[in-house]
Amino acid sequence: MKFIRFRSKETIYQGVLTEEEIRGIEGDLFSNWSYTGKTFSIKDVTLLAPLEPNQVIGIGANFIATEADRPAEVPTMPVFFFKATSSVIGPEADIVIPSGVEQVKFESELAVVIGKTAKNIAEEDVFDYVFGYTVGNDVTCPDYFHENGHWTLGKSFDTFTPLGPLIETDVDPLNVSVKATLNGEEKQNSHVQLMIVSTQRMISYLSHVMTLTPGDVILTGSPVGAEMIQTNDDIACTIDEIGTLQNRFVSASK
Repeated sequence: MKFIRFRSKETIYQGVLTEEEIRGIEGDLFSNWSYTGKTFSIKDVTLLAPLEPNQVIGIGANFIATEADRPAEVPTMPVFFFKATSSVIGPEADIVIPSGVEQVKFESELAVVIGKTAKNIAEEDVFDYVFGYTVGNDVTCPDYFHENGHWTLGKSFDTFTPLGPLIETDVDPLNVSVKATLNGEEKQNSHVQLMIVSTQRMISYLSHVMTLTPGDVILTGSPVGAEMIQTNDDIACTIDEIGTLQNRFVSASK
């Protein structure tokens, strides 16, 4: 199923996207929802981020360019970081380059949406705890990376976490490619098999550190090819089985 969140006439709704229409829903997306009977046309609504996450967790440097680059051993302690939930925006919303910042880059990613409380789960059980998948853009400002390796500030500016266009529940996360085009030119296109730490490994590992809860979003890493951008650049992050998340970079208002 394709779950979306959208605005219609200043009211925010949740819905299921079909080939013909949006069917409105109500209730808890992860446990107890039902159809409202209302329908909408996709042409008449504004898509928002498909959920308001409880927390957003990313993993760093998780893709290789080719199999020949694969390290001999998987990291025993992967590099994780948090992104502020206030940085989340939806499709077509502007990504704002902060004042005084010289470098900002895009990072197209597969984003996993947790659907059940997960604590100390085994790798082979991870997908039993996943609700669905969306596309993420882990926008990054290296100027704000701390010299001791802290990444959170450089990842958490307002508008730095576009998500969307929807949550797809019917997709094989082990058989997708993560892509990005900048102003129409392809920059990223890698199969998830080029991940260093697998989706199963990272979610299992996190669950042994913290309790994951429904609505948590895990960004699984960005392929080789991410670049620095300029004002008015258009970025389109795509996973064919889910959709395209498109946004424009703009300068902060003075």
